Amino acid sequence: MPELPEVERLSRFLAGQLVGRSVARVYPVAVHALKTYDPPLTALEGRTFEDVTRHGKLLDFRAGELHLVMHLARAGWVRWSDKLPVAPPRPGKGPLALRVRLVEPEEAGFDVTEAGSQKHLAVYVVRDPREVPGVARLGPDPLAEGFTREAFAGLLAGESRQIKGVLRDQSVVAGIGNAYSDEILHAARMSPFKPAARLSEDEVGRIYEAIGTTLGEAVERSRGLALKDLKAEKRSGLRVHGRKGEPCPVCGDTIREVSFSDSSLQYCPACQTGGKVLADRRMSRLLK
Repeated sequence: MPELPEVERLSRFLAGQLVGRSVARVYPVAVHALKTYDPPLTALEGRTFEDVTRHGKLLDFRAGELHLVMHLARAGWVRWSDKLPVAPPRPGKGPLALRVRLVEPEEAGFDVTEAGSQKHLAVYVVRDPREVPGVARLGPDPLAEGFTREAFAGLLAGESRQIKGVLRDQSVVAGIGNAYSDEILHAARMSPFKPAARLSEDEVGRIYEAIGTTLGEAVERSRGLALKDLKAEKRSGLRVHGRKGEPCPVCGDTIREVSFSDSSLQYCPACQTGGKVLADRRMSRLLK
C-alpha cells in the first residue's frame, strides 16, 4: 500500500510533469472506482493542471476550480507515459482504472491502475478537497512544521488503544500505514501493543523522533527515483516490515510476525518487547 513517502514522491513527480498542461480526455475505465458524479469526470477536460499535492495518503490534482482526488488504497498506482496508446481504453478485467490524456504532448498522460481482485481504489472530482471523506477526517501531517512533540503528545492524551493502531489511524496522524508504523515502532524500541495512554514522556519522545526520522529518510531515499522503482525502493528500505524470519539489522534477533484476518505486523522481540514473543493470533497478547 502506498504510504506517505511514496505518495509524496508521486505528487512531486506528477507536479513536474503536469503543471501548466491541459487535459484532453479522461477515460473512466473502472466505473466502480468513481465515487462522485457531480461534477463529472469530463468536467476536467480542457482544464489546466495547476498543482499536484498530497493529503496524507491521498493525491490531489488541482485543475482550475476542480480537484481530482484519489486514494490508491492497497494496490493502486499511477503510471506516467510519454506515449499512451492511441486507441481509447476499453472497460475490462485488467488493472487499468482511469486514463488521463494531455492536450500537449498529445500522446502523453497517465494511467491509474489497481492490481489484485479486491478493488478499493477511490476517485473523486470535487470543488473542495474537504468534500472527500478521507480528506475531511485527516489528522495532522507528520512532515508539517506544526507537528511538534507537544502536539503529538496531545494527540495521545487519553488514548486507550494500542500504539500500533493509533499510528495507523488517519484521523490521528495522516499518512502512516501498516509498513511505516512497524518501522517507526522498531526505531523507537516500542511494543506495537503497548497502550498509548501508558506511554511515558520518554517513550512519547522516542516515537515522535522515530516518526520524523523514518518518514524523512524514506522520502529522501525516493528522491530522483523513477515511479516504477518506488515500490522496490520501499521494500529495500524497510528493516522489519515484511521481513519475518530474517535477522534484525540492529540486534540480530529473529524478526517475528503477528497475523490478523486481513493484515500482519512484524517486530523484533529483543528490540521491542524485552525478548518476549507476541502470540500470533487475532487478539494478540504477550506470551507468558
